[in-house]
This record gives sequence, C-alpha cells and structure tokens, in this order.
Amino acid sequence: MSDGRTTEDPAFDPAYEPRPGLTHSGADWAGLRVLVVGLGRSGFAAADALNERRAQVTACSPDVTDQIREHARILDILGVDCRLGDDAPDEIPEGTELVVTSPGVPPHNPLLVRAAEAGIPVWGEVELAWRMRPATGAAPWLVVTGTNGKTTTVTMLESILRHGGARAVAAGNVGTPIMEVMLDPTPYDVIAVELSSFQLHWQRSVSPLASACLNVAPDHIDWHGSYDDYLRAKGAVYDKTQVACVYNVQDPQTELLVMEADVVEGCRAIGFTVGVPAVSMVGLVEDVLADRAFVEQRHTSAVELGTLADLRGDAPDVAPHYVANALAAAALARAYGVGPIAVRDGLKAYRPEAHRIAHVGEVDGVRYVDDSKATNPHAASASLAAFEHVVWIAGGLLKGADVDQLVADRADRLRGVVLMGRDRERIAQALARHAPDVPVVDVDSTDTGAMARVVREATSLARPGDVVLLAPAAASMDMFANYGARGEAFVEAVRQLGGFTA
Repeated sequence: MSDGRTTEDPAFDPAYEPRPGLTHSGADWAGLRVLVVGLGRSGFAAADALNERRAQVTACSPDVTDQIREHARILDILGVDCRLGDDAPDEIPEGTELVVTSPGVPPHNPLLVRAAEAGIPVWGEVELAWRMRPATGAAPWLVVTGTNGKTTTVTMLESILRHGGARAVAAGNVGTPIMEVMLDPTPYDVIAVELSSFQLHWQRSVSPLASACLNVAPDHIDWHGSYDDYLRAKGAVYDKTQVACVYNVQDPQTELLVMEADVVEGCRAIGFTVGVPAVSMVGLVEDVLADRAFVEQRHTSAVELGTLADLRGDAPDVAPHYVANALAAAALARAYGVGPIAVRDGLKAYRPEAHRIAHVGEVDGVRYVDDSKATNPHAASASLAAFEHVVWIAGGLLKGADVDQLVADRADRLRGVVLMGRDRERIAQALARHAPDVPVVDVDSTDTGAMARVVREATSLARPGDVVLLAPAAASMDMFANYGARGEAFVEAVRQLGGFTA
C-alpha cells in the first residue's frame, strides 16, 4: 500500500474538473452545462440534483420504458431538457462542460467516446454523489465491491450499523441509488455503499472510510473490454481509503489490489478468512467469529463477534461464502467503530434477500436450495462448495464465461446434473470432460412449465441426504424475466412435489 493522499488534499484530477471547486453540494454548480446519459433511477436522481443546484441539464436515453417516460415527464416539469428514443442526441450538445453517465452505459458508448475525444470530463453518478456531499459533517462511506456477495455483505453491514445505533442505509448498486441518499433531507450517520465494476470505472475522487473487495473472477469482460480493465475497476474501490482496506485471504488477488492501491497514509490492510485469523485479520476459530484486527492486544488476543449459530437463522447450516461475507461486513463495521455486541446482534438479526442460497424446504429427506442469484461460474462454485452431495440445476446465458474450471473443481460433489437454458450444451461438454460418470439430464423446454420438469428430473436423481441446488452459473433472461423470477419458479416447482416441509 502506498502512502497516498490525505483527506484534506483529495488531489482532484484536473482532467475531470469542468470548473474549479466542484467538491461539495454547496459549490458553484449554477449554469454548469451538463449532459446526463441514461434516465433510469440513477440518471434521474443525478439530473434532479444538478437541476436543483441550477445547472443547465440535458438528459437523454435511447431506451424508452414506462419508468423512463415518467422520469422525463417529471424532469421536464422541473425545466430539464429531456430527449428520448430517436430524439436522443448522436453528438454531444454544443457547450457541454460535463457528462454524467448511468452505471449501465459502457465506456464505448458513442456519446462517452465523443466526450473523451473532446476533452469533456465524464463522471459516473457515484462520482457526482460524492461531490454532492455537504462540505462539513458528511456521512462516511463504507464501500463494498466484488464479483459475488456484494449485496449480502452490504445489507449485513447495514444491519450491523443500525444495531450499533447509527442512522445507516445500504445504497448504490444494491437498489437505492447513492444520489437518492445524498438528496435525503435527513442526513445519515454512515452509508454502506455497494459499487459494481461499472460504477467504479468512472469514480475518481471517492475517499471511503473503509473499503472491501470480496473476490475477483472474470465477469463483464464485454463491458470493460478485458480482464485487466475489469480488475483495475475493482481495485479502484481501495483508492483513497482512509482507515481500512478489507481483503479476502482466500483470494490473493484482492490483497494484490490493496498493495497496488493509492490510500490515505496510515490506512491498514485487514484480511478476512474462514480459517483461523492471524494478526490484523478477522476469521473463524472453531464456531466463533473472531476479531484480531480492531483490538488493542491483537498479537495475543481476539474478541468474539458472534458464532456460526448467529448466522444460521432458519437454515440447517451456513455456507462458507456466507460466513466470509459476514466477516467482511464485520470488519467494515469495526473500522467504523461498531462494538462487538452490536456486530453479533446485527448479524443475528439479518436475513438474506431472496434467491441467495435460500433453504426452500425438504421432501423425503432431500433438501432444496434456491441460489438463483448465482449467475456466474464463480458464484455457482461457491454455492456447490457448501454441500457434500448435490444434484445441480444449471444453465441459462453464460455471457461468454468458461465453466470448465467450475466443473473440474466441484465434480466430486455432483450426484447428478439437470441442464436447462440456451447455453446448456457448453456445460454438458464441460461435464463430459471433467465429470464423465455423473448422470446428466438435458431439458430442452423453455416454456413456463419447464422448471417443474427440471425439478422433477432433479428429484429423480437425488437420494436422502442430498441437496437439489439451483445455482445456474448463468444469467436468466433466455427463459425468465430475471433471476428472481427463475428462483420463484423453482420454489413453486418444489412446493408442487408434495410432502413439502419448510
């Protein structure tokens, strides 16, 4: 870790400054000519905030949905120039001084390319949100990224912070745009911020109190252009961190990202591990979550942050990657100053969102687990590792991802596999190479009843004590509206089996 910058001297890059001093909400934004690209929730909040500060805002979106139309209608009433669909500009409007882009817009978007060629600064909505903080007394940010586990970790963190007595909120990629939080008339004490690689790509001046990268595996390469660029975006989470850079001991790449980060002098590297923690780590000692990082006598002692029973909730067991997420959330909360009891109580009270390795029920001694959120091979591998004998339901849109390593790593756990979705043949080929003795059922149906057949086939392969696991390793849009709809179809299909016990 380099010495980095001080919080008093954030060293804003002149290349990203449309005018001097745009570092807080009370700065002189008036008359600034801004183009906002994208009019989803993030773009709408950005345009609204800039307009409120009397910037001259043009907002555009080539996509047109009911939500985007409603956003444009409201902004139009407020005096924002909105251009949708075929009316969206192909060129940067003359006189534009700043472009603010929504998270889903890739860097190769023609408007963003033209802005860069013209020397016009491009900010993401996260960069804008940071610069919309009050000049004094702004809530610190605790920032989380990673290929998988971000939402679970950041919502766990929110629960811990609230049990510690803070007015806290989870925001960013988790659902509530960070700009909406910045516009809340009642200020927060602290903000748990989930950032995707898309959002991190555009940020330049964010200085978190503490930050974490949970894991890194190839994903979104089509958006970033290369794995190196994807890594670079993930590593940006650590830049300018003030107190603690939290990394995954089981994923050495995350520690390398910390070592390469430009941080505030005095910032510490804090590891989390599902093994026994060394000094300056949080980890697991038998069934106890232990902190050897934020205690005075960390060389000789540790403090208890909870137990595995506190994480289990209604489920019969707890997956290793879920424990890792809890430890990362605990480390970030401890960096903020939350006490051990509040960490324990926050974790104990927390319930994961739907379709994240959720126990659906048991039928004739076979457990059914919904991890529809496992939309890439890295997530599916972590899910499979949680169970000894699995009938795996997989398939969908692989988005160019390679599944060979996943299958090779988890072949010994597979009782059988049921494949569905457009790219199922690629998974079948990987199974033939690395798990040739594992029974495979190919379900080629894509109609609304396909999941019922998938679950029946999986049940026929399972034995008492096995887990039927929906962890597709792929996106859902070839058959379902989203991963949530896929998970709901799985839950309903399990309930139709009869003999269901929750």
